[in-house]
Amino acid sequence: MMYHVVGSNIHMHHLATHSTSREEARLPVPESKSAAATNPGIFEKWFHLSENKTDLNTEILAGLVTFMTMAYVVIVHPGILSGAGMPLEPLVVVTAVIAAASTIVMAFYTNRPFALAPAMGSNAFFAYSIVAAGLATWQQALGMVFISGIVFLLLTLLGLREAIVNLVPRSIKVSVGAAVGLFIAQLGFSNAGLVTASNNLLGIGDLGQPEAILAIIGFFLIATLMALRIKGALLWGILGTTIIGIPMGITQIPSSFISAPPSIMSVALQLDIMGSLHLAFIPLMFTFFAGDFFSTMGTLLGVGGKAGLLDENGDLPGIEKPFLVDAMATTVGSLMGTSTVTTYIESASGVEEGGRTGLTALVAGCAFALMIFFTPIARMIPGAATAPALILIGLLMMPAITSIDFEDFTEALPAFITIVFTAFTFNLANGISLGIITYVLVKLLSGRRAEIPTGLYFLCIPLLYYFYLL
Repeated sequence: MMYHVVGSNIHMHHLATHSTSREEARLPVPESKSAAATNPGIFEKWFHLSENKTDLNTEILAGLVTFMTMAYVVIVHPGILSGAGMPLEPLVVVTAVIAAASTIVMAFYTNRPFALAPAMGSNAFFAYSIVAAGLATWQQALGMVFISGIVFLLLTLLGLREAIVNLVPRSIKVSVGAAVGLFIAQLGFSNAGLVTASNNLLGIGDLGQPEAILAIIGFFLIATLMALRIKGALLWGILGTTIIGIPMGITQIPSSFISAPPSIMSVALQLDIMGSLHLAFIPLMFTFFAGDFFSTMGTLLGVGGKAGLLDENGDLPGIEKPFLVDAMATTVGSLMGTSTVTTYIESASGVEEGGRTGLTALVAGCAFALMIFFTPIARMIPGAATAPALILIGLLMMPAITSIDFEDFTEALPAFITIVFTAFTFNLANGISLGIITYVLVKLLSGRRAEIPTGLYFLCIPLLYYFYLL
């Protein structure tokens, strides 16, 4: 199950004026002139807040919300990798460190509101499909992750990742936003226990369970705050739901809020690169590669679209920068002892709160850094408190559907396939890959071959191989 894997564009304009007389005080101040612009500080200089129509308070709130919707990874990810025989406690520290470091680098290098952490989904493939299945040791699996990270780096530096993104049809790019919305909503419903999967069918969960009841309470609390346009609705809603969970016995107050981090040397630098250089491991490395490539691409385009960062062709200007950070994070993460690191779809929650710059990512990254010492606090936030926020963010991502050209069947069908297969398989990479394949086939069969970029034929070859491996 992949948990890697967003709201209204409400911009708060702050009027600022420095007057020395009553007459000057009456003079109107242009709305586009923010407090940060009239009194530039270090954050304005680094992150260009006024240029991006945001402010310090909004970015801080957005960063905290991003962190809170992602905090579960510090607990859940180590638990999954422990299934591969890796020691649990060092993995908690490694998870917090790599999430903090990669997100902070993303903040300063790209000035985008994207956060990173070890990928949920790739970690399950690592632990269960490879190591527990006896195909390789966890040290060899880390070597595979390292090699896939190096390939990411090379493709990014050569500009090939950006070129591939440019090949993807616009109909699929614009549909990614809605696909991300359904993905996030399904994640929220699942985390809350409101929806369960059994025999490949989705059904209503046990609504009488305390976690489900708390999630329903949180849902209407956050929905009310959003309807009232309360600043920081997601943050206050998550905090409020967490507090409500205390008397319900769901939110557990730890005996201590501070914990000393253990050594990470039992997992750091333990990868076996030479042991992973076997022909039999190439399909496994390709699965790591393809899954992360399209998941990251989908997250950047989906979250970037909601933030208003895409151009008229549905592309993210400067996308090579977050791609480079993502590739470096995977490579360094494998050296530290963790599986593939990726850009998290939960970054959408910060964007919904108004986050538009790297300051959002910086705040989230610093919060992860604190978790190295304050892990018990992360454990306090129950999934039932963050799940309602994810559901509502999913709703707010759905307007992306309006950008799809439903009058042209050859454009609408690939977009539809992208959306539904993302939702039905709980995997953004599956949805985008099938959407691209469908686009090529439907254009060919309808006699519109001229509309297919030549490079798209070559892209379909590894995509078909990806599904063959699955």
